[in-house]
Amino acid sequence: QLQLVESGGGSVQPGGSLRLSCAASGFTLDSYAIGWFRQAPGKEREGLSCISSSGAKINFLDTVKGRFTVSRDNAKNTVYLQMNSLKPEDTAVYYCAASRGRGLLSCSGYSSRYDYWGQGTQVTVSS
Repeated sequence: QLQLVESGGGSVQPGGSLRLSCAASGFTLDSYAIGWFRQAPGKEREGLSCISSSGAKINFLDTVKGRFTVSRDNAKNTVYLQMNSLKPEDTAVYYCAASRGRGLLSCSGYSSRYDYWGQGTQVTVSS
């Protein structure tokens, strides 16, 4: 069974950091671009960033540039999202998703372009 599993979410104070992990089972990530998305209550899901199979990165959301960094470790079949300087408006459920293909063309800020999704992990930023 092909599956993505996010972990690393939790509650943190403003200014804090979290590192989310996206682990794959049933398939290897080295042929997939991985995107990170989030969805806050009452809002649409929005794309944050994406990393291609070769490690090229693209950011979709200006409000997280310079604070969020995506990386991958193909040997561990895992992709990460390092989130620093967290703000209350970053509170949301965070998802990773896999898009089949190599190169940045496999990355997209549109959720419909992705083939597999994780179940999400909650991130809450509050004092």
